[in-house]
Amino acid sequence: MRPILMKGHERPLTFLRYNRDGDLLFSCAKDHTPNVWFADNGDRLGTYRGHNGAVWSCDVSRDSTRLITGSADQTAKLWDVQTGRELFTFRFDAPARSVEFAIGDGLAVITTDNFMENVPTAQVKRIAEDPDDQSEESLLVITGIKGRINRAVWGPLNRTIITAGEDATIRIWDTETGQCLKESDKEQGHQKTITSLSKSADWSHFLTGSLDKSAKLWDTRTLTLIKTYVTERPVNAVDISPLLDHFTIRQ
Repeated sequence: MRPILMKGHERPLTFLRYNRDGDLLFSCAKDHTPNVWFADNGDRLGTYRGHNGAVWSCDVSRDSTRLITGSADQTAKLWDVQTGRELFTFRFDAPARSVEFAIGDGLAVITTDNFMENVPTAQVKRIAEDPDDQSEESLLVITGIKGRINRAVWGPLNRTIITAGEDATIRIWDTETGQCLKESDKEQGHQKTITSLSKSADWSHFLTGSLDKSAKLWDTRTLTLIKTYVTERPVNAVDISPLLDHFTIRQ
């Protein structure tokens, strides 16, 4: 395997995301400007200019036409992947942390941090096909979580949202009612901040990483703990391969 060095960001990286086909890699960093790269040779294809703060996360639509980013400048933005044009800006009263498109790309979940007097939230936005029809209105606002939500991802068939973060608790929420359906067991679950969450390609299970020096594999539907992987250092990132029967842990 030949390593490819990609140079373009001026400050530390915060997030990486491949598109579905695996030929494009999107990178976020504290330098305000997400980048897109050709995955096979590391050449930079373009940049997305418009944020005024660190960009914490991103996601790309299934057909690789749209990008969504969440930033410390208290906005999440929609972009045209090919042209780099900013299509729409969602404005919040706190930094936007985690972003993810739903199956079908018609919805997105965006989390906001606890900031000043604002409590952390996970908000569902409808994504219009025509940017001129796009609205900032939230279809659902999930509250009641203490501490920053580091990751929020969609569950099977968009029926649930899974959140994890500073309070070390994983929660599964109903996307129709906003009701919390399940919480991870406090004894079996993580004991410190959950830093990352990655789901399998078939949505049957997901992996979490934590500052408690462990990664844990969970059943998506029942939130049953399948296995715990103990590490020597705090876990900063985890990722499940969509193609092979393995995962990676970054410490």
